[in-house]
Amino acid sequence: MTHFGIICPAFDGHLNPMTTLGSELLRRGHRVTLFSFADAQAKTLFCGLEFQPLAEAEFPVGAIAQNFTQLGKLSGLAALQYTINSLARISAVMLAEAPATIKKSGVEALLIDQVSSEAGTIADFLNLPFITVCNALLLNQEPNIPPFCTPWQYSPNWRARLGNQLSYQLLNLLTKPIKEVIAEYRKEWNLPLQSHPNDAYSQLAQLSQQPAEFDFPRQKLPPHFHFTGPFHNPATRKPVLFPFDKLTGKPLIYASMGTVQNGLLDVFQIIASACEGLDAQLVISLGGGASPESFPELPGNPIVVGYAPQLELLEKAALTITHAGMNTTLESLSNGVPMVAIPVANDQPGVAARIAWTGVGEVVSLKELSVAKMRSAIEKVLTQDSYKKRAVEMQGAILFEGFANARSGGVKKAADIIEQVVLTGKPVLASQI
Repeated sequence: MTHFGIICPAFDGHLNPMTTLGSELLRRGHRVTLFSFADAQAKTLFCGLEFQPLAEAEFPVGAIAQNFTQLGKLSGLAALQYTINSLARISAVMLAEAPATIKKSGVEALLIDQVSSEAGTIADFLNLPFITVCNALLLNQEPNIPPFCTPWQYSPNWRARLGNQLSYQLLNLLTKPIKEVIAEYRKEWNLPLQSHPNDAYSQLAQLSQQPAEFDFPRQKLPPHFHFTGPFHNPATRKPVLFPFDKLTGKPLIYASMGTVQNGLLDVFQIIASACEGLDAQLVISLGGGASPESFPELPGNPIVVGYAPQLELLEKAALTITHAGMNTTLESLSNGVPMVAIPVANDQPGVAARIAWTGVGEVVSLKELSVAKMRSAIEKVLTQDSYKKRAVEMQGAILFEGFANARSGGVKKAADIIEQVVLTGKPVLASQI
């Protein structure tokens, strides 16, 4: 038995896959503790994992959610900058408080969300092996691949490479507050400084929820990088009440703008208007960004709920309208459901670019969002067979990546790799799996 520690942001988009991975390790007889702020406690305990709170005075229950309420109303560069500044503050708190708590707990290895870039430094300081887990769009930088936050398509020509280079320079400048606080602690702890963003990731194993087919052509991933397929399991989700009796049997359109950047309420109005009159039924999940009572008379009379049982609804859906969050995207593709994406910020433009690249859906930018453009995209995806065909092909790729006989998908493959790292103490190469 190994005692694993988990470090990840206290948001559903990161907690859901990480607690699912932790639950699989728990099922195999390991001990798993998540180290985070109080907002993550309920979700962690529901999944049967142990929880160690950090910075309870600075981040009491509700503090993270409140801190990111403003983010839900932002988009584009403003939202990215807000996220980076918030992560810099979180990094400073984690570096100051987490090492002592983790050391006292007796953790033997760490599973670190790729977004928690400070956590690798904590592992180095404590001399603990760690595995990087990419729950969002993978952040690994390479010249031919556009930065995660950009909406443009892949191209290997020199103009695209130059554009990528300039964008990476801007991104590295924007993330300077995070890098500075990490560098300060590495210097204090006599650890070698990280010269490249990729240096923050594990040298033993890096795991990504994405199937390789849902990415641009990569050439410079490390040999210990693994595309595992998504981590989701209905058993690790709290039950959500939903009026299934109101479903009419018409093709189901499921719309969600996630649980963080969902404060642009006009988007839901446009989605409802675009779907009005279609031979389909619309379900809108507000993700906590507003109450259903805020939308008493949406066009077409859709079903509007605060939260939805997303995995169950996607099994019935003909189309997903999404902010292009990685989890909703992969859960849609796991069910062979094509999409219309409305990316807002952070990694969502990059996910949306891959939705278009792989042919599993259409993208409508937030700047160009209108009822007419949305309706055109919705009708196109619903009526042209190619989108459904590509989504089903991607569903097959996901099953293959996670082993076709794995009931909960890529989480089993990921757990196998993690166990091998702990058993051997050596890098686990993709060629070995």
